[in-house]
Amino acid sequence: MDNSNVVPHHIAIIMDGNRRWAKEKGLPALEGHRKVADDILEPLIEYASTQGVKYLTFWAWSTENWKRSHDEVEGIMNIFRNLFTKRLDRLHKKGVRVRTIGDLSKFSDDIQKTLMSTVEKTKNNTVITVIFALNYGGRDEIIRATQKLLGNGQCQMSNDQLKKQFECNLDTLGIPDPELIVRTGGEQRLSGFLLWQSEYSELYFPSWYMPEFTREKFDEVLQEYQRRKRRFGA
Repeated sequence: MDNSNVVPHHIAIIMDGNRRWAKEKGLPALEGHRKVADDILEPLIEYASTQGVKYLTFWAWSTENWKRSHDEVEGIMNIFRNLFTKRLDRLHKKGVRVRTIGDLSKFSDDIQKTLMSTVEKTKNNTVITVIFALNYGGRDEIIRATQKLLGNGQCQMSNDQLKKQFECNLDTLGIPDPELIVRTGGEQRLSGFLLWQSEYSELYFPSWYMPEFTREKFDEVLQEYQRRKRRFGA
């Protein structure tokens, strides 16, 4: 399939390299996270929407990230609070729909309430859908989906039926699979991100860090995608 002029409907981003970026700048680790929240996400979302992207997923917090130091976890939670209360309201005014994937139950009540309110408030927006993966892990999602199936007694069916029902119990119900997954920072692995949904995703592992993800870098990502020939196993 010729992909030379195609823009992916859904780009998913593993936001890596924040701490390394800060260290190279001689800054505290939290400043890398703050840079992304304050200066990168909103312009990137706006630019992606002008290029025809309809879904943009950011893996913001994994199920493994809770293992970081108490100070870093608390610092990032405060960055989230600022992002979810101020930045997301700005995005709402610009027609952005917000969704989340992952198990939100481990977050504090105020963060959960803010997220649920934002999801509800933006549900009819149509410019672009932005998905924040929070306390998300691919295996965790699959386990939770399986538990739902078992709880509903839905496992006695054909493979095709089971696949459809399984997908209905994933966090990404109603969200198309990503055509492109980008992991910034140079690491060449998915670390469990969207295990089910990434079956035919193109993968791109640029060496630059998430705090360096400018519009020009976004153009680079699109150009890389357009160089690919997608065959879907054919």
